[in-house]
Amino acid sequence: MLARDIAPFGTFQDIARVHSSDYINSIHNMNPEEGLIDFAPDTNLSPGSWEAAMRAVGGSTRCVDEVLSKRASNAFAACRPPGHHAESALTSGFCLFNNAAIAARYAQDVYGLERVAIMDFDVHHGNGTQEIFWNDPTVMYTSTHQMPLFPGTGAVNETGEHNNIVNTPLTAGDDGARFREALDYAILPRIREFSPELIIISAGFDAHERDPLGGLRLTEFDFAWATRKLIEIADNCCQGRVVSLLEGGYDLEGLARSAAAHVMTLMDY
Repeated sequence: MLARDIAPFGTFQDIARVHSSDYINSIHNMNPEEGLIDFAPDTNLSPGSWEAAMRAVGGSTRCVDEVLSKRASNAFAACRPPGHHAESALTSGFCLFNNAAIAARYAQDVYGLERVAIMDFDVHHGNGTQEIFWNDPTVMYTSTHQMPLFPGTGAVNETGEHNNIVNTPLTAGDDGARFREALDYAILPRIREFSPELIIISAGFDAHERDPLGGLRLTEFDFAWATRKLIEIADNCCQGRVVSLLEGGYDLEGLARSAAAHVMTLMDY
């Protein structure tokens, strides 16, 4: 587990493994010196957006460095903006660069990993991560999320070209018992079968019962349970290697409780 640190800047090369050059340059060139710019219908740019996005990327790749260099067994990046709605050339949902996808590609290209699994338990489906890896058998993307809800993707039959996408949608009002059932029966067995060399968690905490942007009824104890289950799989297949990246979470108390439970669970291993 990393000590608290300031995330370094990411690099153009790291981002370009996932996003097109035109897309990266458009964000850089449109970043304002003052005020706000509507970059997408639900995503604004402010004077600090470029630095925040670049440090979110740098924090994500730094976590991969620490874990795969064996300086830490696992790592968590408290990064914003989130990333899982950012597609290869399109943004939405407050996201600019897809931090989880960038971290996965970085692990493969820099460290030679052949298989990476991404588990996303944000209340919203990670349409960007799914789009980026839709045709890629070397990355498995798994997700629990509320449906129907923004962005409208994530149906069970969205499985990718190589059966490497696992979507398990939940319904508004579903609680921790339903969430745990979804992981136990639909997602965790698929991750075990895939036998990844690294597990990346898209750790969105807006499925918490307090969050105003979703309708699920999870608590911090459910996130701690899911974290523990993923670590157990990682212990068996990839030397315990887990990288966790913050996604959504918009009630400050629910976010704080959930992130604390998640990080404390990581620190126990």
